[in-house]
Amino acid sequence: MRLATGNHLTAHGDDKSTPPFNACKTNETENRALSENNSLQSQDHLQIVARATNDAVRDWDVRTGTLVWPQGLASLLGYCRSSIPTPIGFWQQHIHPEDVARVMANIGAALVGNGEHWSSEYRFRHADGNYLHILERALILRDGKGRAIRFVGSLMDITARKQLRDQLCRSQKMEAFGQLAGGLAHDFSNFLTTILGYSDLVLAETGPKGALASHVAEIRNAAGRASVLTGQLFAFSRRQALEPRVVEVNSLIANLERSLLRLIGENIQIISHLHDQKDSGYIKVDPGKLTQIILNLAVNARDAMPNGGQLRLETAIVDLSDATGPAFLCGEYARSEYVLISIADTGLGMSNEVKAHLFEPFFTTKDHGSGLGLATSYGIVHQSGGHIRIESEEGKGTTVRIYLPKVLAPPSTYQKPNRKKLLTGTETILVLEDDISVRHISVRVLRNLGYQVIEAANGDDAQRLIGENLGRQIHLLLTDMVMPQMSGRFFADWLRKASPGTKVIFVSGYLEEMMLQPRDKIDSGRFFLPKPFDPEQLAQTIRRVLDT
Repeated sequence: MRLATGNHLTAHGDDKSTPPFNACKTNETENRALSENNSLQSQDHLQIVARATNDAVRDWDVRTGTLVWPQGLASLLGYCRSSIPTPIGFWQQHIHPEDVARVMANIGAALVGNGEHWSSEYRFRHADGNYLHILERALILRDGKGRAIRFVGSLMDITARKQLRDQLCRSQKMEAFGQLAGGLAHDFSNFLTTILGYSDLVLAETGPKGALASHVAEIRNAAGRASVLTGQLFAFSRRQALEPRVVEVNSLIANLERSLLRLIGENIQIISHLHDQKDSGYIKVDPGKLTQIILNLAVNARDAMPNGGQLRLETAIVDLSDATGPAFLCGEYARSEYVLISIADTGLGMSNEVKAHLFEPFFTTKDHGSGLGLATSYGIVHQSGGHIRIESEEGKGTTVRIYLPKVLAPPSTYQKPNRKKLLTGTETILVLEDDISVRHISVRVLRNLGYQVIEAANGDDAQRLIGENLGRQIHLLLTDMVMPQMSGRFFADWLRKASPGTKVIFVSGYLEEMMLQPRDKIDSGRFFLPKPFDPEQLAQTIRRVLDT
């Protein structure tokens, strides 16, 4: 059967006057022209692809050692092609010294093998002297005997990608370290609660005078100073809620000096000039956050003085009530008295370009910086009603000035142990605490105050004890937040269903921040006691909650 298909072949293909559709007859001249054309197109294609990716291309003749750069030598690496020698030594000499041995060993292994591809990451010196992080992927061409004769590599700049990857790794490490610091601070708070509690019990039994009382008082004072350290650990781990309170700035700086000595090293001298103690400078801030700001600024100063130098800490009270011009560039400000905290170094200083971006998030001049330190400091200071000003000049150091509104001194609330009789009661209290030392001191203090106490080490024991005391009203639950098996919050929810009138005091070193999620809101019958606490704080909190 024959099917008409216009100009196409019939099904049997018996029309021999028309060649097959895939037949291609060319003479030698046409072959040569076509080959040259394909070669030109191939070169154009190579250049177009390289330009599109902004990669550099190096072509290394392995047999002669000749190296040519078809693309990207100037645009990516900054070198003029006419001034670059052709031997392979140029490329090798510009690899970072720490990467040379590794890269050359990898290439040597690839050349003597039988593979066609090679890739590696290394640092290559740009014409401006800085090192770029390079990812090179290469094709190895071999002769009939498998010997490498040509090595063509594409060099991609991955500096930004590398920095982002390193920043992510650092963030994950800092997050992990923050969790570790928070956990250590929580456990340390348990120890301090025990030390403070038993110290006060000994002082109550022996009296405030005598050699033994003096020794115990020193132990208690040391525990009080250690509680400041736990606050700094919580601030670092970002588990501390923003809790502004009135503090005296000179006392805060004085407590930080020892930490600063350990932080910045022996080759930097610390000089403190604090204002006259007769005119105390009180400010209302979150002391943990302000401590974090000062420590961060001290670290910046240390990094700016790699060969040593001087760090000056100063405080002063400045009166801007009668200022005629704008005292701060950020706009409106309260015309009143401010407490000034100044941190100055004799380091490298900053250029005008760097100073223009100081408070921008993620801007940093450090290889291992997050770029959030100054931006966070700016936000905390302004949230506290203050202002921050930075002055710097290259080669002459940097001065950071923090202005915070001066407030009235708070009424004195400190009283020596045993000078004031602790508040007592007769209600029934359930103490739920897995740390045996904290549980024992809490139970002992409460029983000495007249309360009926039921103690349990975990939620299961507490549920069993409640079952054994059916009909007995439990007025208050004093429970740790973090416990194995059953958390304090979960047990409190269970108990409030069985006994709606029971009030709850959560005890934890993590402060209230861990209960600020919508599902963790504290209702009107739940309160909070931060660790570490002493018997007086425990007694006052218990009585206040029961009387609420």
